[in-house]
Amino acid sequence: MSIEVEGVSKFYGNQKALNKISFKVDKPEIVGFLGPNGAGKSTMMKILTTYLNPNEGQAKVNGYDVDTNSKEVQQSVGYLPEHNPLYLEQYVKEYLAFNASIYGVSKQRINEVIELTGLTPEAHKKIGQLSKGYRQRVGLANALLHDPEVLILDEPTTGLDPNQLIDIRNLIKSIGKTKTVFLSTHIMQEVEAMCERVIIINKGEIVADKKLKDLRDEKEQVVIVEFDYRVEDAFLLKLPNVTNVVNTYDFVYEIIFKTSQDMRSHVFDFAHDNQLKILQLNQKNASLESLFRELTNG
Repeated sequence: MSIEVEGVSKFYGNQKALNKISFKVDKPEIVGFLGPNGAGKSTMMKILTTYLNPNEGQAKVNGYDVDTNSKEVQQSVGYLPEHNPLYLEQYVKEYLAFNASIYGVSKQRINEVIELTGLTPEAHKKIGQLSKGYRQRVGLANALLHDPEVLILDEPTTGLDPNQLIDIRNLIKSIGKTKTVFLSTHIMQEVEAMCERVIIINKGEIVADKKLKDLRDEKEQVVIVEFDYRVEDAFLLKLPNVTNVVNTYDFVYEIIFKTSQDMRSHVFDFAHDNQLKILQLNQKNASLESLFRELTNG
């Protein structure tokens, strides 16, 4: 396992930021770490990067304990914090060379990460001259300099425009093919685009840890059906496992089911038995945003 967290708690005075958190992350895997503000996301990430020590429990990165083997953990992890710390007066290549000297890596590696992160056209510029998107690339390049097995990214797409979002998203997905990527974000579309698995934390406790598809199937299923005339909502509520029926427009209905079973065949049979003619029948998964609100009481 690349990341192993077992029963971790963290206190700030009388406030419990994390309450017996446990999870594991394998390699290669991109995992989205979600939660509302104050849920404990940044605290967990700071523990995994050895900035903080847990009050209870144990956390390991690449088999190294964050308490007793902090140097080995730091060598195994590339970290991009939410507020990307950069020296704006340095040139891109100068900045990376400075950090490479600390890591003890070669000049060839500097050129490799510049190419990997798409910084080649901007490598001759001062960091202060770069757009927000390219500054994020510099932060990623720096996190990758020592070729870590694990990347921990705290809000890596904050403040980026749509084009920059796509570029950084594709870069992270490419990195995730060979490395473990553990990232937090408030942008649900980014999680859906990059991650197969999500861990959702609320008030210091994990409320969900599942493959995104399984989480959606578990919570609710929406079947969109169009009939050739108006059907009363109460009539459609007779279907099994129905929680709600919404007439979206004309003769089109969204029927919400509380089940992981594919209910389209049930809707078809129900329509046939009641002499209803179906013009279209589709399935729509619940959005991650609605699941997030449900799980965090948002």
